[in-house]
Amino acid sequence: MARPKVKIARALGIPLTSKAARIMERRPSLPGQHGQGRKRSPSVFKTQLIEKQRLKAIYNVSEKQLHKYYEKANRSEDNSGDVLLGLLETRVDSAIYRMGFASTIYAARQFVSHGHFEINGKQTRTPSQQLKPGVMVSVKEKSKTHPQIIEALTHSQNIQVPEYLEINKVQMSGKLISFPLRGQIPVELNEQLVIELYSK
Repeated sequence: MARPKVKIARALGIPLTSKAARIMERRPSLPGQHGQGRKRSPSVFKTQLIEKQRLKAIYNVSEKQLHKYYEKANRSEDNSGDVLLGLLETRVDSAIYRMGFASTIYAARQFVSHGHFEINGKQTRTPSQQLKPGVMVSVKEKSKTHPQIIEALTHSQNIQVPEYLEINKVQMSGKLISFPLRGQIPVELNEQLVIELYSK
């Protein structure tokens, strides 16, 4: 059975959902009976492992998926950590979340799996589908009245869309303008620790 999102968020120190963010403001300590009394002095390995777990949780990917992204990033001539995050950001579900069509990465994945989105006019049910610059992402015509998508768009009015994405909220569509640079990606994480862990 999947662990509750709030418990995962508190354990990793990242607000994965708005509910988790609210609870973490009130209860910043680690989850569990002895959370407040725990002292954090992790080893280098544990620090790397925690960063990897955080990365998996932020993008809602499995260990197998993340390792594949690492292998692809490691073959690049550019900085492996930057490429790794860029690949994760250009997944369909990540783009949909960043554009504000979903309130969480989990919801974005579900929307894609249920066929609510199209890529260049063709329906997709693959959350991991990789986007290329210029590719258009849009809400399927029949899904434009989906209450959760409308609610997410309403609540995202004040959220700044990253520079590498473009969105048209009226048409309920958007596109990837360019492959994201590390400084443009709104993720607070030391991805280099993940690269070091996998490099061992």
